[in-house]
Amino acid sequence: MDLNGTAHSSKTSIPRPASSSLSTSIIIPDILHSWPWPRHLNPHYAICKEESEAWCVAFHAFSSSAQKAFNLCDFSLLAALAYPLLDKDGCRVGCDLMDLFFVIDEHTDVADGKTARNQADIVMDALRNPHTPRPTGEWVGGEVARQFWLNAVETATPSSQRRFIDSFQTYTDAVVQEAVDRGAGHIRDVQSYFEIRRETIGVKPSFAINEIHLTIPDEVMKHPVIVALSELSIDMLLIGNDLYSYNMEQAKDLDGHNLVRIVMEQYNTDAQTAMNYIGKLHDELDEQFCDVWRKIPTFGGPVDREIRTYLDGVANWVRANDTWSFESMRYFGNRGLDVQSTRQDQLLPKSSQHIRSSQ
Repeated sequence: MDLNGTAHSSKTSIPRPASSSLSTSIIIPDILHSWPWPRHLNPHYAICKEESEAWCVAFHAFSSSAQKAFNLCDFSLLAALAYPLLDKDGCRVGCDLMDLFFVIDEHTDVADGKTARNQADIVMDALRNPHTPRPTGEWVGGEVARQFWLNAVETATPSSQRRFIDSFQTYTDAVVQEAVDRGAGHIRDVQSYFEIRRETIGVKPSFAINEIHLTIPDEVMKHPVIVALSELSIDMLLIGNDLYSYNMEQAKDLDGHNLVRIVMEQYNTDAQTAMNYIGKLHDELDEQFCDVWRKIPTFGGPVDREIRTYLDGVANWVRANDTWSFESMRYFGNRGLDVQSTRQDQLLPKSSQHIRSSQ
């Protein structure tokens, strides 16, 4: 399988068609069994969580069920794990960004292509014009985005601001395409899925927060080694996200934009075989990332320290997302640490709720 558009390709053998299986449990591959970046938590987590959650709740952007999901997911934990070295201001921006992603996801996940396009345009207009009040009666995501960015620009360097806006435009465009695919019932093949999922996962704008206090020249960020490390990290992140979210999404019939379902459809196999295949693919990406890491060039002067700081953040994101997936209640309810230890989970019936508060 060729993962089009990146510096890597897979040697993992194509999964064989599944034999008939009525298994009600799945074993989730331990994809970070050799990942060398350990768990770290930003010391400002508690206060940033309190402030950010209060800020987001004040918009009344969610239904009661979505608000319950928001409360249980602890997106501030994800930010604090992803940005452990940022100061309080930077950590707060990270927390607010995770909240903004949830607002966008909750609304665009149930929108048709036209509605999603309108919402995406509102968000981007708000980000590009944070000092301009939003129109009365507009969709709430515009004001959430405006306030988020109005705060972020107070601390973000100009280069990080520019890269954030550019990557957020690409992210919102991909979210619109996801809505179009969903409305048409279109299930992509593996290659085209990777192409769009690299954008809809929102990692590129998240990486921009890693450089919120840095001033890295474009020519450094565009160096082939730096680009390759970013791309490899993104693919590992989307694999981890899709492995952990699959059970919840298949229960809600929202798995059309999930790599497990994509592999199942393309190769006529079952969920466990697909997960095993995806886990082996992640092992390849892990190995490639560590090989490329040893090739990080020197550019001379302070930029060498800054690019190392940035790339450590890129690598740490892989650990952060994995840790948050089990420590929060986003995907596994209160069984997250048990699933993390045993790697075993029970397939949910189609009538299950978005968040499992107990099992």
